Amino acid sequence: MTHLRKMMLEELQLRNYAQNTIRHYVRTVEDFARRFRCSPDRLGPRHVREYLAELFRKEKSAGTVGQRLAALRFLYVKTLRRPWSIADTPYPKKTHRLPTILSREEVAQLIDAARTPCQRILLMTLYATGARCSELTHLKISDIDSQRMVVHIRGGKGRKDRDLMLSPKLLTALRTHWRFYHRKSSTWLFPSNYRKDRPIDIKTVWHACHKSAKRAGLQKHVHPTLCATALRRISMKTAPISGPFRSCSVMKI
Repeated sequence: MTHLRKMMLEELQLRNYAQNTIRHYVRTVEDFARRFRCSPDRLGPRHVREYLAELFRKEKSAGTVGQRLAALRFLYVKTLRRPWSIADTPYPKKTHRLPTILSREEVAQLIDAARTPCQRILLMTLYATGARCSELTHLKISDIDSQRMVVHIRGGKGRKDRDLMLSPKLLTALRTHWRFYHRKSSTWLFPSNYRKDRPIDIKTVWHACHKSAKRAGLQKHVHPTLCATALRRISMKTAPISGPFRSCSVMKI
């Protein structure tokens, strides 16, 4: 491990960045260094601009370029303590598009097309709660509050906790899933088939969503992350209950 890499890792950890963010930032700096075959501490704004322009030529999205820029900005500002001009390296303007939202009938088709009961319950939970994929995979049994009828999200995006509405139909399905498929030695709601002490990975959710959409014959591009985002936006506008819920019990199975 180089001295610069160690410095950046320590700075990220001291600021309590999420593990996914840390991995992304470190990979970006590694890619930046490989591009110019030089240590980043010997490069400057001109190289950053050239690097970002090359990403656009490779048809990278504005979101991807913005993430790369954030990583490099952290390196120079927070780790190397160098001045940084936002005017010289502006964040790319994003194009905001409305996500594709399936109708109620299409959601039913998607869930019914699931190949296994485990994939079916994953899709049901995703669409019934609007949780992010990473949040869905890290749910624990203790996060299902059957008395308050909420699902507790622990350490979501930005390391923030929040509560999602739990429908009676989903609660019944989760109880059935637990009774027949859950390994009682695991605390995870969706444990891995290979390591019972670990949850499933995000790829499992993506695979279940895309394969089910294909079997259902849905022409729309089914994106689990965008669908969950749309549901969160709708719930924030229409939810009859505001403010955080207080937890008092968990699902008793």
